[in-house]
Amino acid sequence: MTNTELAFIPATELRTLIRDKEVSPVEAVRTFLDRIERLDRQLNCYLTVLPEDALRAAKAAEDAVMGGGELGPLHGVPVSIKDLEMTSGVRTTSGSLLFEDRVPDVDSEVVRRVIGAGAVMLGKTNTPELGLLGHNENLLGDHCRNPWDTSRTTGGSSGGAGGAVAAGLCALASGSDGGGSIRIPASFCGVYGIKPTQGRVPRLVGGAAAQVANQFSQSGPMSRTVRDSALLLQVLAGRHPGDPTSLRDEPDDYLAAADRGVDGLRIGWSSDFGYAGVDSEVLEASWKAARVFEDMGCAVEEVDLALEDPFDSFWSLFTTNVAATFGQLVEGRIDQLTWYGRESFEKAGRVSGIEYSKAVGYVDRLKAQFADVFERYDLLLSPTTATTAFPVGTPPTEIGDREAHWFWGYTPFTFPINMVGNPAASLPCGLSSEGLPIGLHVVGRHGDESSVVAASAAFEEAMPWAHRLPPVS
Repeated sequence: MTNTELAFIPATELRTLIRDKEVSPVEAVRTFLDRIERLDRQLNCYLTVLPEDALRAAKAAEDAVMGGGELGPLHGVPVSIKDLEMTSGVRTTSGSLLFEDRVPDVDSEVVRRVIGAGAVMLGKTNTPELGLLGHNENLLGDHCRNPWDTSRTTGGSSGGAGGAVAAGLCALASGSDGGGSIRIPASFCGVYGIKPTQGRVPRLVGGAAAQVANQFSQSGPMSRTVRDSALLLQVLAGRHPGDPTSLRDEPDDYLAAADRGVDGLRIGWSSDFGYAGVDSEVLEASWKAARVFEDMGCAVEEVDLALEDPFDSFWSLFTTNVAATFGQLVEGRIDQLTWYGRESFEKAGRVSGIEYSKAVGYVDRLKAQFADVFERYDLLLSPTTATTAFPVGTPPTEIGDREAHWFWGYTPFTFPINMVGNPAASLPCGLSSEGLPIGLHVVGRHGDESSVVAASAAFEEAMPWAHRLPPVS
């Protein structure tokens, strides 16, 4: 097996090879570290790389295999961790100059679960400041760049994770999604990513939940195959009593869900959610992909879904929650923030109690709209993003012959799903005429990640994508 073959083998297969003593965790980790050293100078996917720690953990994983010890579900698998996750003894910047040298003494619950499952952490992936942006720029260095075209963005805020997965710089990646931050880079980078139902993965830093509302954000997996994400989601999902927002029901068997098929499912399709401008190539590719489900025994129908512009309500809630979380740390240091960080905190300061209450009321109405859709359909499909990856630092202001908001115009399908809390995934469904990935958005009922995984796996079998590698790989 060549280094490239090892780098792109599915994580589900890699863990089996490690268990069967056909591949050493040390060999796997060295392969990825060598690739990071050689390729990441073009991409800037990692903010921190941990060669010594990773090799030490890989050697311990190898010893456990050879000694016949108990092996976790991710034993010896090299993973990346988004730099919004706290990591004990490892620099955690949150993409901000404010935290450039921060070294926490605690792990987040996501990191505890990933490392507890036996994975080897390669490093921390790039993210915009505090996860506040849908493309990946910050003041810590160059833009995070797309392996399909290094003049283009990876998307954000899990941009480093998306680029690293696409370029073969990790076997699996942890991401998080508060407005599309898993699905946007998955779409732009041509990989798979799933945002679980709100509360499916506990949000804990250290031993306690954040003391502010977590209305939108969910950690989740990013990978090159659906089953790889199902494997990582199985590790991440499940209630933690320290997080009052975590779901109390037991998670499904997501790997089993990937094998169950989709025959007989009722599927709705929306080209624009009733309000969005969409690039014509994106629309054509995603609609063609939606119709593949008809060949798999599903009924696909256009949905009459028309949203009132949801961004103002989303942004009022999102920015005030961020300000409540980080306000004391930012106080007196706002000049060290990015332009969008300053704008976010300034927006939060302008939100009145009445505006906040109206935004919460809008979320209730939005949830009712989507609940109506899911009374008729098992899944809802749309494009993931309104465009393909755009040049770094220049989000489009016109899409599909419509004026587009510079901040959210390319993400009209993702953040409304955070507002309602339903699970949703982006899966690769083609390339544009410029050779850039296009994503199909698969949204499920609240609590039903399994149907999203099942549909994603069925589509992957019908229209495989993992064999397509970007130029920087």
